[in-house]
Parts: sequence; structure tokens; C-alpha cells
Amino acid sequence: MLAEFKFGNLEGCSEAYERDGAFIVRDVLDLEFLEELNRHIDWLIERNPDLATETLGHWMVAQDPFWVRFVSDHRLLDVAESLVGPNIAFFAADYIAKKPRTGQALLWHQDANYWPLEPMEVVTIWFAVSESNRENGCVKVIPGSHRLGLLEHFAETRIVNVLSSEVDLSGIDESKAEYVELNPGDISVHHPHTIHGSEANISDRWRRGGSIQYLPTTTHVTKPWPCTFLFRGEAVRGVDNDYKPKPKYVAGEHMSFKGCEAWR
Repeated sequence: MLAEFKFGNLEGCSEAYERDGAFIVRDVLDLEFLEELNRHIDWLIERNPDLATETLGHWMVAQDPFWVRFVSDHRLLDVAESLVGPNIAFFAADYIAKKPRTGQALLWHQDANYWPLEPMEVVTIWFAVSESNRENGCVKVIPGSHRLGLLEHFAETRIVNVLSSEVDLSGIDESKAEYVELNPGDISVHHPHTIHGSEANISDRWRRGGSIQYLPTTTHVTKPWPCTFLFRGEAVRGVDNDYKPKPKYVAGEHMSFKGCEAWR
């Protein structure tokens, strides 16, 4: 079983991360904040009717004050700091919201396959806005698979899936996979080489959540990227990341949120 921690007591999480490549933290985000996250997902869906709800993506973050306020939340940064240290940069965030009955699968993959980072030192926080369980397509991971390093990925379009790709599982015991079932406000954390995925949503309920990636500032983003931010600590001389300024809140242009006046 993956190790579980209560927010505020993360002692031992780095050991669990090194051993299994993933762990769970309970009760990180509060109900009031979850209500704002749900409203933000609805707001984005309404304004982007041509996008699949599983692909409300990182390219929109830098111009969205609420999204930046969310991913810079001190609770998330505290969890990230336990693994990447006190100098924390933000790389990406995506809502992966699976509609009832039609929400798409994400086939087995490793995040490192898709990212322009050198070295590949990055941590993913997966956050649950709604209940996330086996029925509605929760994340599943193969513990310890991060120790295999980066494996080959190949195109896969015969099965409808978000990434249109899958990792080569030759020689890997898929029966060791664990389902990461979360309550609203819980998070899971995983390594960029951890093999993970999720099944289609076959339930009558939404599965709402998504992922956030945090870097130590020693990691270089090697290609132009739309949404890098420095959230905590200091940049590193010689690591030329293009950190963006925080966006300004404009009434009528952005979703209003608690504290948005301070973002004007």
C-alpha cells in the first residue's frame, strides 16, 4: 500500500517517495477552496467549449490570476518543499476533469517522456476536487516503477485516451498497480518516472482534479514554456528559466475569487 500522511505531518514522505515513487497526503485543501476550484473548472469549460474537459491545460495558467493563486497556495508549496527544497519554481498545471460516463482514460505513461526539463528533477502533485475512486477513473500507479528510468513510449490511438500514447510495459508486472483513491481536498504525489494512468469514467459522477508540477530552481526548462513562475526562495545563477510576472486581476475578464482585490 502507498504510504499516507496527514497534512502538517509529512515526516517520512521523502523516504516513501524514494521507495515507491508516490504517496498520499490527506486533507490538504479546505471545502471553501474546493468550491472555488469547482467554479473555476465550470468557468473554463464555459469559455472553452471546443476543449475536452480532460485538457484544460497549462498554456492558460499564466494569464489567469485565480489559477496562479491556486498553484501558489502555501499548503501545496509546503508539500513540494518537502521533496524539492526551499527554492521552488512552478512548471505546469492542468485540470483533468472526466465527465460522467464519457470521461477519457489516460493510458500507462511516465510524465518525464513529455517534458523539456534538465535534469528531470520535478515533482507532480495530483489534487482531488471531487471524490476520485476506481469507478470514476482515479489515478493508478505501479509502485517502485520510477527506479526503471525512462522507458519507451509509443503512439496509441486505437483506444480513446487523453495522451494518444502509452509506455512499453514489456517485463513489468501490471498486477502490482495500486489505485489512488482520494477524497475531495486530498492529494497524491508522484515521481516523473513513476508509471501511472487512469481508466475511463464509467460512473454517473464527475471525476474532477488535475496535476501540478513543481521544480527545484536548479532544473532548467530547456524549451520556451508559457507558464514558469518562481514561487518560493531564489533563482539559481546560470539556470536561465523565463519566470513570468504574476497576472493582474481584471473584473469582467477573469473569474472573481476570494482575495482577488489584492491581485489588481
